[in-house]
Amino acid sequence: MKATAKKSKLSGHITVPGSKSHTIRALILASMAEGTSHISNPLPSNDCLSTVGAVKQVGGEVVMDGNVWTVKGAGKNLHLPSDKIDVGNSGSLMYFLCPVLSTLAGQCTFTGDESICRRPVNHLVDALNQLGGQAKCLNGGDTPPFSFCGPIDVNKKLVTGGELSQYISGFMMAASRLNGTLHMQLTNPKETPYLTMTRLWLESVGVPLTISEDFKEISVSGPVEIKAFDRAVPSDWEGVAFPLVAALISGSSIVIDNIDGSGSQGDDKIVEVLQSVGADIVWDKKAQTLEINSKGENKGFSTAGLPQGQLTIEMSAFPDAICALAVMACFIEGKTVFTDIDICRKKETDRIKAMVSELTKLGAKLVDEGDRLVVYGDGGKSLHGGEVESYKDHRIVMSLACLGLGLQEGQSLTVKDSEWCSVTFPHFFEVMNEIGAGFVVSE
Repeated sequence: MKATAKKSKLSGHITVPGSKSHTIRALILASMAEGTSHISNPLPSNDCLSTVGAVKQVGGEVVMDGNVWTVKGAGKNLHLPSDKIDVGNSGSLMYFLCPVLSTLAGQCTFTGDESICRRPVNHLVDALNQLGGQAKCLNGGDTPPFSFCGPIDVNKKLVTGGELSQYISGFMMAASRLNGTLHMQLTNPKETPYLTMTRLWLESVGVPLTISEDFKEISVSGPVEIKAFDRAVPSDWEGVAFPLVAALISGSSIVIDNIDGSGSQGDDKIVEVLQSVGADIVWDKKAQTLEINSKGENKGFSTAGLPQGQLTIEMSAFPDAICALAVMACFIEGKTVFTDIDICRKKETDRIKAMVSELTKLGAKLVDEGDRLVVYGDGGKSLHGGEVESYKDHRIVMSLACLGLGLQEGQSLTVKDSEWCSVTFPHFFEVMNEIGAGFVVSE
């Protein structure tokens, strides 16, 4: 499927879907719980639907009724699946559920789609082996499919890099099932807001844990009998980034509703980043709204008033925003430097390499310096239309599609494999068209 975008003006109110990160955590913990949980405002994306399927494989029951999903937890009857678990495209599902199932005796195999089976899992395999999980990749390399044999040993200390937060979150959840305290030492913790999100979830269901201020020491104690819960999933800040950037680069004024002000999603830092270069964004936490006010065609975004005349963005805490922010940087007058970007290379694709390739095709000037990405923005004046690859990465699809809305009159941009936006933002194009985006989708 292809999506074509051209210069458009947005207006009105828009609501983004619930958070994928919260939805998958809610489903995993509800499957571990005793009793019946109710999850409202879940994200019905491909990754979350893969999680629903996996929950059913390990003893949970899920009924999806509109905006409320009911989960009858497996609790003490949580068991290994009779077949391998196919996570589809969901790294979160793989990294969360694998450690949880490693608390059980017996062997289990995880696999996924073509994209997942290209993503190295050596850090997870090593962590499982440190804890006695007898894990190995089945293809002789370091990518899925992989298998492991539990149970893991709570008396062993896990020492690991922690550059990817997801498997650390998985072991935090798993520790609630172990008899004792699991100690984890992270030598290079990244994506720390997601570890905070997991901590808040675990504390909410009664699991005792401690995390040091620098996130290098984590301890979680069990066993804890998790009770069923009723929770609403907050809006997805990773999804908020796209209409936010789209409004700014198209000179539009919109309001994004149902904004999560809990601080549990690191991507909310995007507001502060964009305000620093002159974006007129008003976040009303009481009303849960984000108001973006147009500066018209002369958008006025500039790095001139910042230290060294450049915008520097450290990405380790919110790496999923790199695609949207790279697009935004093309419309800022001046130099934008993204630092600590290695984690951005370990997602669905190497997002740094992909964005440099596709944005360069469109006239942007970017330099991949390995540990830094530098964008030389000119207010979007050098950008032109064309056809770009999405690498079947949902965030690349949406960021490049939004770029098309800020092109000059007469230019258009076509994004290939655009259906992949459904991974985290189902009906993205339809929802954006309701506020005037004018996306044209074709086979």
